[in-house]
Amino acid sequence: MDLSIEVIRSPEFRQVYAIGAIGGHSPYDFRIAFYNDSPKVFTEGGKTLNAMERTMETEIILSPLAAKELSEWLNNHIKDYEKTFGEITRRGKAPEKEQSSPIQGYM
Repeated sequence: MDLSIEVIRSPEFRQVYAIGAIGGHSPYDFRIAFYNDSPKVFTEGGKTLNAMERTMETEIILSPLAAKELSEWLNNHIKDYEKTFGEITRRGKAPEKEQSSPIQGYM
């Protein structure tokens, strides 16, 4: 049996770039909130203070099965990405082996 799926974007659909995610789980669902950080400088009592403003962009709520499927999907895509561009490393951490590509993010 052939099945075709028509993908339609909701009028409220929007793409969001996020630098991080936080979340958790209950027995019923997984919640992931995506955020962006912006450095802020302000003066208080004659002192210049630095702060980080974290803007929560969106949150998704997944069933346990959907969360597991998302995890597997992400892991597969990360493996494919690293085959093409080299290992993804955290900033400030030296790579354990030579990168296979000179392109490593935007920094």
